[in-house]
Amino acid sequence: MTTNPATTITDASSGAGRTGPVLDITGLTVRFQLRDSVVNAVTDLTIALSRGELLAVVGESGCGKSVLAHALLGLLPANATISGHARLTDSHAGQPVALLACGERQLARSVRGRRLGLIPQSPATALTPVRTGRRLLEETLRAHGHTRASAPAAAAQAATDVGLDPADLDRYPFELSGGMAQRLATALAVAPDPAILIADEPTAGLDRPLVDHTLDLLRRRCDSGGAVLLITHDLSAARRVADTVAVMYASRIVEHQPTEQLFTAPAHPYSVALLDALPERAFTPIPGHPPMLTNLPAGCAFAPRCPRADQRCATAPATTRAGHGTVACHHRQRAAA
Repeated sequence: MTTNPATTITDASSGAGRTGPVLDITGLTVRFQLRDSVVNAVTDLTIALSRGELLAVVGESGCGKSVLAHALLGLLPANATISGHARLTDSHAGQPVALLACGERQLARSVRGRRLGLIPQSPATALTPVRTGRRLLEETLRAHGHTRASAPAAAAQAATDVGLDPADLDRYPFELSGGMAQRLATALAVAPDPAILIADEPTAGLDRPLVDHTLDLLRRRCDSGGAVLLITHDLSAARRVADTVAVMYASRIVEHQPTEQLFTAPAHPYSVALLDALPERAFTPIPGHPPMLTNLPAGCAFAPRCPRADQRCATAPATTRAGHGTVACHHRQRAAA
């Protein structure tokens, strides 16, 4: 499977003190083969994440954000076809790893949880139902270097760090509320201290104080030298903690900018529309619906919903520089203005 250079996005981060990328993704493309169709889940995604950076990937549900996370961790189903490259280069944890070329044995033993952690989008289905939260946390900590004697205190501290009462660790996952299960899943991902944390909708089911608590936890990880890939539809959360934001639409990254630039001068009409839909702005819904990923148009996928669309949008837009980032749009200059 080949990639389309017209939709390539390069890293837009410019944070002071960052060295090179700890995660470098080039031309990532994911397809799901169904009986009579193909789902274009992720298309030619190229992006990088640096040490100390919190990168938020935003967009409407179904655009491919979670598939990106699962592709990096080798958690796609058997009907998935994947191409491209994803290089993990967290220097303190060993040799660089070509994630997409790894076998299940290597991913399970040396990558998942240790170098690349995941806060899952649906903790209710990710947590083992026959183990209490305490046992899950203690087993995880022992697998990452804690002794049987030190694991209980470390588990209690991990629960406290995510805003979960340690007493609730004695419950089974099905006895927890949705928000409590989300916090337990966060504790399980954070406790081993992976170099890179992928947080897939980590604030789902949480009330506002716990949303802020979780976002602050992710921000502190980056401020202390870690890296976080935050997948969210919550634009307010992205603005609060992210260094850079990548906007995803219909399987492609259409804009990648430093956070403040994206929120003050978005360059892609879809980014403009997303921001205008916020309650604190115009509170105007985006007309129409995203295209089916089984039937993507040859040109710009946003064109049917875009007020700026014209005949040029029948062809795929090239990706160009826009401010300190990149954008894929024929009308980016007018949109930025």
